[in-house]
Amino acid sequence: MQSAARRRQFPAAAAAPGSPQPTGSLYPGRHGAGKSEDTFKTSPFHLDLWFYFTLQNWVLDFGRPIAMIILPLEWFPLNKPSAGDYFHMAYNVITPFLLLKLIERSPKTLPRSMVYVSIITFVMGASIHLVGDSVNHRLIFSGYQHHLSVRENPIIKNLKPETLIDSFELLYYYDEYLGHSMWYIPFFLILFIYFTGCFTPVEEESRMPVAALLLMGPSSLYYWYLVTEGQIFILYIFTFFAMMALVMHQKRKGLVLDSNGLFLFYSFIITLVLIAVWVVWLWNDKILRKKYPGVIYIPEPWAFYTLHMNNLHAAKESF
Repeated sequence: MQSAARRRQFPAAAAAPGSPQPTGSLYPGRHGAGKSEDTFKTSPFHLDLWFYFTLQNWVLDFGRPIAMIILPLEWFPLNKPSAGDYFHMAYNVITPFLLLKLIERSPKTLPRSMVYVSIITFVMGASIHLVGDSVNHRLIFSGYQHHLSVRENPIIKNLKPETLIDSFELLYYYDEYLGHSMWYIPFFLILFIYFTGCFTPVEEESRMPVAALLLMGPSSLYYWYLVTEGQIFILYIFTFFAMMALVMHQKRKGLVLDSNGLFLFYSFIITLVLIAVWVVWLWNDKILRKKYPGVIYIPEPWAFYTLHMNNLHAAKESF
């Protein structure tokens, strides 16, 4: 009876010598070994996730303002959410889910707390941006011009009382600064955290399939839009430099990027080339230069649209 009581009180002592032990803090040795083995695990190219990322980015993010402009205004009155707003709502739900699935597939154990805080901040920032962007884009129907500052817009500077202009500047701040910061900083942070686990000691696994090469163009083009329209070049370039530094550091250890890491890294390289071409093309545009002063001159695509494409449409309609 005493021995049975002792076995109930100390169940681990009664385990058979060859039986499997539970994982957790009681067995730090085994748990630590599992983490060290993460470095040598590899994963195949995530065709489904990268395809879903590219598709929903183009449809739900880039397609938001296009859907708002193309669809008849009678379907979505100016005092109601537009089609682009519903696209944005779907983006705010689907993108965090895809980011979490991407982190789950990482062959390396990643800091979960940082990932969760980043996802929460991402959702908050994207939601703030949803409200500000909804109002700003619908102001286009009233004659708002994105290539001008808030106070220089004809429909804004004549508002009475003048304190209303301060309210529109506050809306612009929430949309273009606070919303973008809380949206894009966690987004790039999660991509970089995932990138840290995309290394393998096997040279043969450092190759991209044909599907990855086909997705690289649309993915890079979307990142170009994200960086230019979001005005986040500094965040993007710091993330890219951190990736380069990590690649060189891991190369000294004999580790190379796997197919997923190569896809992300090459997409960022092509994005940098596209940004350079965009800046060179609009280098001598005096009006855009006035809105984007300073050393870093990267015009927004929608500012280019309201400045040049709107005039082009108006000229066609006059004929």
